[in-house]
Parts: sequence; structure tokens; C-alpha cells
Amino acid sequence: MENLRFLREQANLTVKDVAEEMQVSPQAVGKWERNESFPRAEQLPKLADLYHCTIDALFGREAARDTA
Repeated sequence: MENLRFLREQANLTVKDVAEEMQVSPQAVGKWERNESFPRAEQLPKLADLYHCTIDALFGREAARDTA
């Protein structure tokens, strides 16, 4: 989940924007970006949609998918 900040910035979103869309606190989003905690599994599809990416991309696994 180390690339969540990068994906958020690529989507031109602030931490506050993500927090509001995901119905969590800005602190929770910050913890996700610092690998101090993780989004719940049921939140991953919505987060991927928000960042215009796949769930694999949230985990930095896009390259693994291409080589599999």
C-alpha cells in the first residue's frame, strides 16, 4: 500500500477528499499512506474506483499481473 499517496496525487485528490468519499477520517487515510493501518477489504473497490486504478495497483502489483 506504499503507493497510495502517489495514486491519490495522480487522481488530484487531497487527503480530505478521499476521507470524505470513503467516509473515514483524514487521519485514517494518512495512516493508510504511511502503512500504519490498511483500508478494510470491502473498501478496496471503492478506493480503486476513486483513484481510477485496479485493486492490484493499490498494492503495487500491476507489474506482477502483466507477467503472470
